[in-house]
Amino acid sequence: MAMNEHLTRPRPAFPRPASRTARRAFLLIAPLSLLFWLSGCDSTPRERQAVAQQELRKLDTVARSAGRTLSRLGRQTARFDSANRARRAVPMSLKKQVQTDALLLGPYADRLDTLSVTAIADAYGYFLRAVRPRQRAWQARDWDYAQATYQRLNAALARVRLDLPARQELRVRAWQAEFTALRAKRTAQDLRTATK
Repeated sequence: MAMNEHLTRPRPAFPRPASRTARRAFLLIAPLSLLFWLSGCDSTPRERQAVAQQELRKLDTVARSAGRTLSRLGRQTARFDSANRARRAVPMSLKKQVQTDALLLGPYADRLDTLSVTAIADAYGYFLRAVRPRQRAWQARDWDYAQATYQRLNAALARVRLDLPARQELRVRAWQAEFTALRAKRTAQDLRTATK
């Protein structure tokens, strides 16, 4: 037995297609091969050739349509990305950020730099309770301000993390995951809207 032989995994006998495109190609070609197999019994070579040409025309049509769709989605995604880059290039207003901090952090907004271990979990709870009802009406720029508030809250957590009890850290991590999921959901919705 070679030295590193135990580290290698055995390869599956039938590897799965590597991508969605490969799976689609397989799904398009499999019925064609089945058709050849079934029609080979009772047909002449000329009939099989006509059937094959007809199926190839269908396959070409599907491939052309998929290519156009992919091209359209690529253009729309590029426009979405450039609009996001342009929005992020505009500096955020300090006044609006202070208002957002006050709205989302309430009594914790002014003392974010001096939050104690006992108050940090409460600050995250207040933050998420403020975000949940408002997040549906927010535009992309509102999310930018909320993200900046969230980052400031995370910086406050980093200062006291080593002294944070495990139970509170678990609650904080759950709230962090919830905010990240809400943000990702909104981004996915915006991308879906942009690529319709």
